[in-house]
Formats: sequence, C-alpha cells, structure tokens
Amino acid sequence: MSSTDDVKQLRDATGISVMQCKNALEEAGGDIDKALLILKKKGSAIAEKKSGRDLNAGTVASYIHSTKEIASMVLLQSETDFVSKNEEFMGLAYDIAMHVAATNPEYIRREDIDEAKMNDIKGLFEKEVADKPENLRDKILSGKVDAYLKNIVLLEQDFIKDPEKKIKDLLDGAAQKFGERVEVGRFTRFSVR
Repeated sequence: MSSTDDVKQLRDATGISVMQCKNALEEAGGDIDKALLILKKKGSAIAEKKSGRDLNAGTVASYIHSTKEIASMVLLQSETDFVSKNEEFMGLAYDIAMHVAATNPEYIRREDIDEAKMNDIKGLFEKEVADKPENLRDKILSGKVDAYLKNIVLLEQDFIKDPEKKIKDLLDGAAQKFGERVEVGRFTRFSVR
C-alpha cells in the first residue's frame, strides 16, 4: 500500500497526476524507483497512442548563451493552446532550446535522415568491423551506428540537465502529464564559429 508521502514524493518528482502516481506505487508494491519506471513505460505508451493526433498549437522558445556566440530556437508543438500556454510546457521548450544550443543536433528523429546519408554513416564504420567475427559484424556495426546517431539525432540524445533521460523521454513525459501529443516541430541553431 502506498502512503500519502510516497505519492506526494512521486508527484513532485514527475509532475504527473496524483491518481497515476498512486496507481504506479500500488503496482510497484510501494517501491518508488519501480513506480518511476512504471510511469516512464506508461508515458511512452501514452505518447505512442496519441501519435496520430494533429498538432494545432505550440510555442517557440529561444536560448542565447551568455557569450552571445551561440543561440537556438525550438518549435515545441501540442494539440491545444491550453497546453502550449502552460508555463511547464514553455519551460520544456526553453530547456530543449538550451539543449540544442549545447549539443548541435542535425536531425529531430532518426527517420528524418535520408537513405543516402544513412548509407554514408554505415560506410564510416564498415571498415572498422571488417576484421570482426562474421557472426558479430552486423551487431557491432549496428551499435556503432546507434552511438553515432545519438550525437546527431535530437530525440536520442541524453538531456544535458539530466543525462538519465533522453529528449524523447521528456516529450513522452509531457504527453503523459498534459494528456496530449507533444513533439519538436523544428529547431535551428546559430553560432558565430
């Protein structure tokens, strides 16, 4: 059975509704760490379920680094103005803009990379795995490609403020919290150098 303090602690950590936190704690047998994992898993499922919905609202956030040499802008989209005008939603957009300024991703999602570019990326590592055992080559190549893509694909990057979470996890959590589909529509980064 979950105590009120545990529910409050989980809610403070996630921002997710009291009822969802209570249910996750009950499912986890009172273990807060397990409850966090359950909420994360459910967040991904909720985001997937909402993936077909139209994004008719959003907010644009910008970040300018203190040196004034790097800046970025991000369009974070939602289904309704009700969500896009929410302070937490706008804060998420700002955090993602800061992340883009710091990490300089090239693509939002892996699916945005065209086939020719993906073949070029695979070609970078094929020579490195040529001397590996044949039964392991594909797996090693896949791992190297995944590690490379993590550097250039926004959704696969570890969030700079919390490396335990990926940018995709932040969006899934927002979809769970707000009950709407949330996606990065576009981003751009500016740099003096």
